[in-house]
Amino acid sequence: MSEDTPVSVTMEKDGEIAVIIVSNPPVNALSWHVRQGLEDHFTAALADDSVKAIVLRCAGATFIAGADISEFGKPPRGPDFNAVLNSIEAASKPVVAAIHGTALGGGLETALVCHYRIAVPSAKLGVPEVKLGLLPGAGGTQRLPRVVGVEAAATMTSTGDPVPAPKAKEMGLVDELAGEDSLAADAIAFARAKIADGPRPTRERPVFGDIAVIEELKAKNAKRWRGFEAPYANLACVEAATRLPFEEGLAFEREQFMKLMFGSQSAAQRHIFFAERQAAKIDGLPKDTQLRDIKKVGIIGAGTMGGGIMMNFLQKGIPCTIVEMQQDALDRGLRVVRKNYDASAAKGRFKLEQVDQMMGLVTPSLELDALADCDLIIEAVYENMDVKKDIFGKLDKIAKPGAILASNTSYLDIDEIATATSRPGDVLGMHFFSPANVMKLLEVVRGKKTAPDALATAMAIGKKIGKVAVVAGVCDGFIGNRMLKPRQVEAMKLLLEGATPAQVDKVHVEFGMPMGPFQMSDLAGVDIGWHRDPNRIESIRDALAAEGRWGQKKQAGFYDYDEKRQPSESPRVAELIEEFRAKEGVEKREITDQEIIERTLYPMVNEGALILSEGKAQRASDIDVVWIYGYGWPVYRGGPMFWAGLEGTDKIVAALEKHGFKIAPLLREKAEAKTGF
Repeated sequence: MSEDTPVSVTMEKDGEIAVIIVSNPPVNALSWHVRQGLEDHFTAALADDSVKAIVLRCAGATFIAGADISEFGKPPRGPDFNAVLNSIEAASKPVVAAIHGTALGGGLETALVCHYRIAVPSAKLGVPEVKLGLLPGAGGTQRLPRVVGVEAAATMTSTGDPVPAPKAKEMGLVDELAGEDSLAADAIAFARAKIADGPRPTRERPVFGDIAVIEELKAKNAKRWRGFEAPYANLACVEAATRLPFEEGLAFEREQFMKLMFGSQSAAQRHIFFAERQAAKIDGLPKDTQLRDIKKVGIIGAGTMGGGIMMNFLQKGIPCTIVEMQQDALDRGLRVVRKNYDASAAKGRFKLEQVDQMMGLVTPSLELDALADCDLIIEAVYENMDVKKDIFGKLDKIAKPGAILASNTSYLDIDEIATATSRPGDVLGMHFFSPANVMKLLEVVRGKKTAPDALATAMAIGKKIGKVAVVAGVCDGFIGNRMLKPRQVEAMKLLLEGATPAQVDKVHVEFGMPMGPFQMSDLAGVDIGWHRDPNRIESIRDALAAEGRWGQKKQAGFYDYDEKRQPSESPRVAELIEEFRAKEGVEKREITDQEIIERTLYPMVNEGALILSEGKAQRASDIDVVWIYGYGWPVYRGGPMFWAGLEGTDKIVAALEKHGFKIAPLLREKAEAKTGF
């Protein structure tokens, strides 16, 4: 080991047991110097005649938690991971992995080449590579079927979900459970007991289990895995383990791994992995910014949004005061929250006593004055500037000094709302997405005068309640809805020119979106934002709304719906489109699927470039996070701005120009340089 190599692996002895200890904070990732240390110390332990067995364990909070993904795509350094693992598996003395915390990905693959495994009950073991568009590329798909069988191996690799140590013991993945606080001693005792048994190389164990489970998993997850490559590649490798000799299985796994590693889907999924973490960072904020203490939250409005927002806080044990204008609206809102929790309890997510505890944290009220002791107040009433300003003016007199005043508006001007108060520094936007208790995205809108500590606190509380929070600037629609608008505008134009709602939606679903623009409109409600005058018909949407075709809730919108809410194409909608086409003098023509992409998805990239250049998003990857977590953009395409690089910014600009769009200067700049964002 050279002098510039970090010392991240050490060895000590307990009689005839060598204990090799990995210490590479924070998660003992398999960095090049860890691989080097493992190679050096295993070589030394195997050469030492006084050593009869070896224990591999880790310092700190966890066992090896996986590969060092910061090394992905960089020139290789240090010994090859597979070579290190193969030498551990081939050890002439029994090797025991002592597991605490998590053994994930490459960490579990390291444990699998050890001959025996002991773990504390709180440990978790898994191969989550599929969530980064990859597969366990160091023998995981070949060794797991030999240790836990085909069924468990196929499930673990294709879903990426970890298993707790007690279940791992039942499966045979763990041989022994240690005491929660005595792993080091228990592992040495276990290794001592295994000296007589000798090594047990995993590769020499037979594959067992029913291969039929592979097709069952594909059928069961067809909707969830639609468009993804990695789950199927993982299953193909497990299937290969059932028919190929071990070395050939390894070669097949390697070939599949390299395909995924250098493919666009894994690049996109790794991009989002880092983008999500980056989104939590606030540019220009002093590192020593003190957060405000949020012990109690107030919610104004007990409708679908208000109730859903409140549930996030109750689940984290944060007391909430919820205010409505009318008793029946308040009662109805609380009944919906209770019903949602009872449904979750029926599925085993909560115990009934937990539901009672959460509901016990709620203080319902018909008076805004009840919010006087809240540290964060979130207004969740309907989108009307006058109403919101009236509420914030009242809050200004009621809320205690230092309370954060947030609006759940999806597009209104936070700076204008703040003018209704004498404390604009305390005002910001917290735009939750519907259903608020399920959707992970939270747009935190920074006003011109929003105080740094208020912004930092809102971002931190978002993380605490399990949201992915992204900072947005003040503009119409912020990040997500602003980019949605050009898509919706073009989708409507395409109907007039010859496309059908079903064709436009099909293109978006095939692209990987959960639904298309018109399916989304029907689900949300065609009447949302409608001016409510049935005699004022200026668009196809106005015509639908005037006829009561408000979407799924009325069994009619852009589609007709049966009693199970299954859609079918509507002859009436086709008539309305034809009427508008004649009125506007638009000639019907054939619209290709490619044109739909160019006119609905490319303009979103263009709008994203404007958002970036105006400073309304901190970074391109934040825009991607918004679209992945708020709108169902397929994660394997990495968000609209990342996808623009895959698609080719020059190709996007050429198409937008062809269709008569004004090109954002930043997008043109990227196109001329032939680079992504």
